[in-house]
Amino acid sequence: MTIAEADAKQAADRFIDTFNRIRAEISKFIVGQEDIIEQVLLAVVSGGHVLIEGVPGLGKTALVHALSQALHLKFSRIQFTPDLLPADVVGTQVLTDRDGVKDLRFQPGPVFCNVLLADEINRATPKTQSALLETMQEKSVTVAGQTHPLELPFFVLATQNPIEQEGTYPLPEAQLDRFFFKLFVDVPNHKEFALILNRTGGLTRPIVEPVASGEDVLDMEKTLREVPIDDEVQDHLIHIVRATHPTIDGATEQVQKFVRHGASPRAAQAMLAASRGRALLSGRYHVSRDDVNAVAAPALRHRMILSFEGEAEGVRTDDIIQQLIEQLS
Repeated sequence: MTIAEADAKQAADRFIDTFNRIRAEISKFIVGQEDIIEQVLLAVVSGGHVLIEGVPGLGKTALVHALSQALHLKFSRIQFTPDLLPADVVGTQVLTDRDGVKDLRFQPGPVFCNVLLADEINRATPKTQSALLETMQEKSVTVAGQTHPLELPFFVLATQNPIEQEGTYPLPEAQLDRFFFKLFVDVPNHKEFALILNRTGGLTRPIVEPVASGEDVLDMEKTLREVPIDDEVQDHLIHIVRATHPTIDGATEQVQKFVRHGASPRAAQAMLAASRGRALLSGRYHVSRDDVNAVAAPALRHRMILSFEGEAEGVRTDDIIQQLIEQLS
């Protein structure tokens, strides 16, 4: 084994160990949802943001709290409401008076953190939602012509309720594209319900301990970028993303009929990073087609815009993605 191979193996082992420690701490508090926990962590260690959708009471907010505690990072929560202003999110200039000298000073908003919980993000107006665009893409805030960098790592975990749409503002396509993954939280099964009641209905509650730092997360992101991917596997990834566009040769009949716009190159970047992480967790230092296929749905489902026919017939983007994978595999 060469020095480079030994260093790569050591980095991979550190990645797996840290990932599993974080996952174990979160699982102390969150019952079930193993796939959701893994996918959220894959997005976080890839430097991405996550949109989590589910009905109230399924533990979406609790998951984000547990994650911030396990990572020992600065946490902020914004409860999005229709009267929330952009300045309430990013901060604003305030007039100060020191010894008779008046001056404008920047007052940072809650986005100046490491882990931002954007709770019920679709309840805020589009103007306020757009205040997050720069923070999510550039990891900075510009107010009054001055740019303020955010501390890294920084990631947004946003939640939204899919059933209560009155008084909500659907996220625009440009903002949806900034999310690394979109995840659906399902109702727990009977056994998981019992575990939830046992953990939360007693005199003591599970305590999530910090097991990793921000530096650990940044190191894990760097490790992911070094995992090789074969040209054939990367071509398979590109074929999946391009086949989501109805005007591209090779698009399925469903895509041509039910999809108005396909996924962007950001989807391919997300799939590449997540498939690398999945490969490491599977004990491999190379990406396989199965890794790519496994992360396709959470990376693509919110980036595919259905046509009128697709919405009218209630077509699910996950079904279209699955058909794509079957056709290209």
